[in-house]
Amino acid sequence: MHKVFIDGRAGTTGLRIEEYLGRREDIELIDIDEAKRKDPEARIACIEEADVAFLCLPDDGSREIVAALDERAAAGADSAAARARVIDASTAHRTADGWVYGLPELTPEQRGLIGGASRVAMAGCHAAGFILLVRPLVDAGIVPPDYPFAAHSVTGYSGGGKQMIAQYEESPEVLLEAPRQYALAQRHKHLPEMTMMSGISLEPHFSPHVAGYYAGLEMVVPLHRRCVAEGAEAEDVRRALEERYDGEQFVRVAGEGADPESGFLSAGAMAGRNDMEIFVLGNEERILLTARYDNLGKGASGSGVQCMNIMLGLPESDGLL
Repeated sequence: MHKVFIDGRAGTTGLRIEEYLGRREDIELIDIDEAKRKDPEARIACIEEADVAFLCLPDDGSREIVAALDERAAAGADSAAARARVIDASTAHRTADGWVYGLPELTPEQRGLIGGASRVAMAGCHAAGFILLVRPLVDAGIVPPDYPFAAHSVTGYSGGGKQMIAQYEESPEVLLEAPRQYALAQRHKHLPEMTMMSGISLEPHFSPHVAGYYAGLEMVVPLHRRCVAEGAEAEDVRRALEERYDGEQFVRVAGEGADPESGFLSAGAMAGRNDMEIFVLGNEERILLTARYDNLGKGASGSGVQCMNIMLGLPESDGLL
């Protein structure tokens, strides 16, 4: 039996993780007294008791609890704090030194890094799709690291947390019926990890949109053949992605000509699932890369549980299929 603590389990990501783990017989969830759920000492005690702890907190909250945990660890190298293993769902540590990026499919070596880590930072929901589309092409030399990437996405409103969920489900505002573009100043908080983990040198132009449905995300990255490796075609792009994700349980590349919805790709088609579909579309001049998945599944809680399973030496699909 493995003990797991979820700090911030009342949030959207924490609730989904609790749902995944609550139906497993090999996991014991550590409870904290409601009156102490904001008490740092009580929370750290739960983290120290756990085999793995999830931090489902705002960025500043994650930084504070990790700093307190590190301070206790520094005071005693053999202490429970020094042995604590943490998975952070926030943006706070995704590009920080000493943290392993929690995207098992990132590189062939990433699972080993996650398995041996004491600090793992879960990938951002938008970032996961962009990185898994772009990184294999950069590694294969098909796309240069200084390619001026653009990307756009559409996501369900659950990605905005409780406040946005309430806004969409309780407000009669007419403007909520249509997709809304945001991060208009081109400073989306996922840009640093999108850049670093993709192996590119320029931050992409990224335009996310939120729409009036609960869950599901579609990330789209266009490529122009004149700017990729000479002679590279859509089939070369597809082959590089297929080779990278061959044998993966949670990422699959659609075959040539795949068109599951007669010319449309619904961003909500993967809601409730833990896998990602990748499509290579377009024509001989303009290639369109698309990844679709659940922003709460492969884009958040499902990926976090996958990392937890790896850290505990369990089959990574446990509780997810």
